[in-house]
Amino acid sequence: MKKVITLVFVTLLSLTTYAQSSTWGVDASHSKVNFSVSHLVISEVDGTFKTFSGSLTSNSDDFSDAKFNFEIDVNSINTDNEKRDGHLKSEDFFYTEKHSKMTFKGTSFKKVKGNTYLLKGNLTMRGITKNIALNVKYGGTANDGYGNTKAGFIITGTINRIDYGVAWNAKTEHGGWTVGEEVSLVVKLEFVKQ
Repeated sequence: MKKVITLVFVTLLSLTTYAQSSTWGVDASHSKVNFSVSHLVISEVDGTFKTFSGSLTSNSDDFSDAKFNFEIDVNSINTDNEKRDGHLKSEDFFYTEKHSKMTFKGTSFKKVKGNTYLLKGNLTMRGITKNIALNVKYGGTANDGYGNTKAGFIITGTINRIDYGVAWNAKTEHGGWTVGEEVSLVVKLEFVKQ
């Protein structure tokens, strides 16, 4: 009888834990996807993607087991220069005619210390998927004035665009490259609890 009671208790406990799983969606109006890349070796060009969506699920209050999923419409790229944006959408770079979406599927989210985490996952760009690791600062949760619960994250990292076939480049007269290979990411996400 004692074993039966223990089994029932463990089952109820696991069901309660499962029921606490929460789903969150990106609040795009309070989020931003930024990137920067070196230009002519002497400066940097910044840009954003204007259209994106994402979600996370978690069973814990500190999101230590969170699963992130994210999608970007590459056609929404904006570097404040229409001609350059057109070139970035071409076959030389993102080739949006065939690869209009960039996706990230998280595989792990682990606390490093305090409110800093390490996010690992698979990034797919131009049909090529690579595993990457990103640094995350968790800003906390708060309720807005409309009864919604929000959670904020700042995600940073660097990827090599050549790894994904986004490979166009040209030599400058001094022997450097017009466009850097390393792309810095700063993604500011505000999630709303569903």
